[in-house]
Amino acid sequence: MLFRRLAPYQLVVDAASGVLLFGAALLISNDSFTGVVALGLAVALAVRRLSPSLALSIAWVVAIGEMLARTTPDVSNIAICVILYTVAAYGTDRLKWLGLVSLVVGAAVGTFYLTFVQTTIFGVSYDVSGITDVVRIMLQVGITFLGLLALLGLPWAGGLLARSRSAERTSREARLVAERETIRAEGDAARAEREAARAERDIAVEQERNRIARDMHDVVAHSLAVVIAQADGARYAAKVDPTSVDDALTTIASTAREALGDVRVLLGQLRHSQGEAPQPALGDLDKLLEQMRASGLRIDHRVVGEPQQLGTNRQLAVFRIVQESLTNVLRHGAVDEVVELVFDWRYESLHLLIGNVVRPLTRPGPTTTPGEERRGGHGLDGMRERATLAGGSLTTQNADGRFVVHAIVPTSALTQEVGLAR
Repeated sequence: MLFRRLAPYQLVVDAASGVLLFGAALLISNDSFTGVVALGLAVALAVRRLSPSLALSIAWVVAIGEMLARTTPDVSNIAICVILYTVAAYGTDRLKWLGLVSLVVGAAVGTFYLTFVQTTIFGVSYDVSGITDVVRIMLQVGITFLGLLALLGLPWAGGLLARSRSAERTSREARLVAERETIRAEGDAARAEREAARAERDIAVEQERNRIARDMHDVVAHSLAVVIAQADGARYAAKVDPTSVDDALTTIASTAREALGDVRVLLGQLRHSQGEAPQPALGDLDKLLEQMRASGLRIDHRVVGEPQQLGTNRQLAVFRIVQESLTNVLRHGAVDEVVELVFDWRYESLHLLIGNVVRPLTRPGPTTTPGEERRGGHGLDGMRERATLAGGSLTTQNADGRFVVHAIVPTSALTQEVGLAR
């Protein structure tokens, strides 16, 4: 027997209904066997929702005993209708159809019992022994069968309707839960998508700011180095040849104006999401070298191999690497020594070499051993990053008093893609 889980109040209600049915049956009838029948049906009524199969079994046993004893059905038999309703509403699918079979068989057996065994019920006579007309006999039997079929079938049909409504309500609740879960999942997915988009925007903004910071460093550091070198040179030259000061001041003014214009462009990009401004390329190297020579550098510029076509981004990377390297020479190197600038064009790559003599230290400080790679501040880090973004690489080395920058920039799209994949 299967027992269903019920709430405490449901158990109390079912037990109370069984007690009330048993009390009502005892008040109406004083027959001792009728009390036994009422007790059995009261127990079946009390456990109908706890175990519909047990209640149906008890009802069948009591009904068979009642017919064998040839007792007259009384008010306690109403419990059979309630049990059939419960079987259809709360029983399993198999028990539900057993309830249908029970009501049909019960109606047939009850018709035979009331017609040929117990001929009087509630003061109504069902005796057909004195009827000789077969049609009248069949009519009375038919009416009795249909009446019992309706009496037992309506509660079962009502239980079936309650069962379908309960199933529909459960399905609707499950559908609502599924919809809530779907909405929650869609909300989580949308939230994750928004967070991913926000992260991508933040990364893009950070990359753009880093790019602008590199450009700002290159422009400002280079321009200030040129201005300082020209100012120092003019200060010493004024003692020997005062007329040479005009050339230095002219260079200072032009350098400062160019730097101011570049800084304004960079600040405009930082404040407003504008398009790319014109960037220096390899064609601007001659102007850069002329400016650095005017600042006092002796530059030996050599080109090896056949120059190849470079993209705009790679040209900008090469220009900025040369600019930063020469600026570092102007600030930290031996200015009176020759600076070697070599463009070595090879198959699918440009090898850029900038070498200079390191200025001797005049005060205690950190030194680098021969062959040890020299580490710098933002300038060297910026050069490495520019070379990497161009698909190449950059190394620096301090050996035998010379500081060498070696940059490799690919010249083919395939080489750049492989470098970026790294």
